[in-house]
Amino acid sequence: MWPMRFFVNALGLEHYALYVFDYGAPVGYRLAVARPQRVTAMVSQNGNAYEEELGDSWAAMRRYWSAPSAENRAVVRRSILTFEGTYFQYADGVPNPERIAPESYTLDAALLERPDVREIQLDLFLDYASNVNLYPKFQPYFREYKPPLLAIWGKVGFGLSR
Repeated sequence: MWPMRFFVNALGLEHYALYVFDYGAPVGYRLAVARPQRVTAMVSQNGNAYEEELGDSWAAMRRYWSAPSAENRAVVRRSILTFEGTYFQYADGVPNPERIAPESYTLDAALLERPDVREIQLDLFLDYASNVNLYPKFQPYFREYKPPLLAIWGKVGFGLSR
């Protein structure tokens, strides 16, 4: 988060609106909590800030967070970091998945094939637990400062299995 705060300061931004999404959303939330008077509005696209938003499909991820063993890491690798796992993230809950541009999920899946990318993603997934631990700090910010907020939410989930 510090590099983002330095970046915002280097730009001389005294007031700004935030667009936050997916598992990068907590970066914006951390900025907002650190300097709430600067945030004029927020657009959140699937930006978790409440544990209730992490449904049953996060069970294997939660196991990985609580016990980052090689076995739990392998479960997440096999469940998410595959072509099928990538497609699932695009298509789960979509009434007409055939309308999804195949280049979107195919390109994402191809990018996972680069050397070491899966291991980097697994490290990022593990680190996401630090964001969940901050949810109780994000929530008072929303209640107290009530920034104008457009929340865009879709059915999401990792579809992890054991």
